[in-house]
Amino acid sequence: MALFKIKHITRYTYHSPVTDSVNQVMLYPPENERQQVHSHELTVTGNPSIETFTDHFGNRLGIFTLVDPHTRLSIVSQVEVETKAAALPLVTHSAAMQWEELSQFQNDYLYMDYLQQEGFAEVAPVQEQVNAIVNREATPLEAASALSAFVYNNFQYQKGITSVETGIDEVWRLKGGVCQDFAHILLVMLRMINIPARYVSGYICPRNSELRGEGATHAWVEACLPHYGWLGLDPTNNCITDDRHIRLAVGRSFYDCTPVKGTYRGDAAHTLEVSVVIGNDDAEKEEPQVSPVFSYQVHAEAPVANSYRQFMEQQQQ
Repeated sequence: MALFKIKHITRYTYHSPVTDSVNQVMLYPPENERQQVHSHELTVTGNPSIETFTDHFGNRLGIFTLVDPHTRLSIVSQVEVETKAAALPLVTHSAAMQWEELSQFQNDYLYMDYLQQEGFAEVAPVQEQVNAIVNREATPLEAASALSAFVYNNFQYQKGITSVETGIDEVWRLKGGVCQDFAHILLVMLRMINIPARYVSGYICPRNSELRGEGATHAWVEACLPHYGWLGLDPTNNCITDDRHIRLAVGRSFYDCTPVKGTYRGDAAHTLEVSVVIGNDDAEKEEPQVSPVFSYQVHAEAPVANSYRQFMEQQQQ
């Protein structure tokens, strides 16, 4: 087991007062057999009432509004989470039996969202590659692991060449990107062999700096496999998720589980700064002492940009 303290700070500074700021936050780690939340404090400028809901995918989300004029908005999530790695069950059913059981998922409404393939141009070459990798004599887990290994070995982990707007076609052409891109490619490939797959947003926690993306927000995939249930596969690090992966939310893709998004009335010019601190010491620091890991500015003369997306472009790297 492992215990982590996480401080996730999102800070907006507006160049002139803004009003009617409506925001959605998806910063609530769920409790399950692999992670237990010991404490969670969400602090927002002005201490507005935060209404919480459960969305279609089972994620808890909060919504709040700041009506009065303000030039600064700070959202601070502090959470203490205990995690444990779950041992894989011993499965004695043959590969053929497991594929047959998997085929039953296609008619189950619980999995339809996670089997629906997004449209993109390079379907044929991706399908050809999947067919070359997947051996139907292997179990579904072995097939899924082989696809994850393919993404890890054939896509270069490279910051700055993609953004959250980059589609499957461009990532496939570039053969590179960051954890979000790796997850989206694996989602597509798993769905091509009728394995329900969902996008996961969360954190990957540091230990020996041997993992890509640790100490920040992260993205990976969960595949629903007979006898295993929803099993996490991290194609960025070519591993099954363990006690260093902390889940925030799940969905069909990144757009279903963005941690913070919102809108406001006022001048478009603003600055966004975000920090994520993971550990047992640094997470205790007061907010002013935590340096931002990302800073982004939107200028009034430019078209209004979604600065949160721009942040995720950097933060997911």
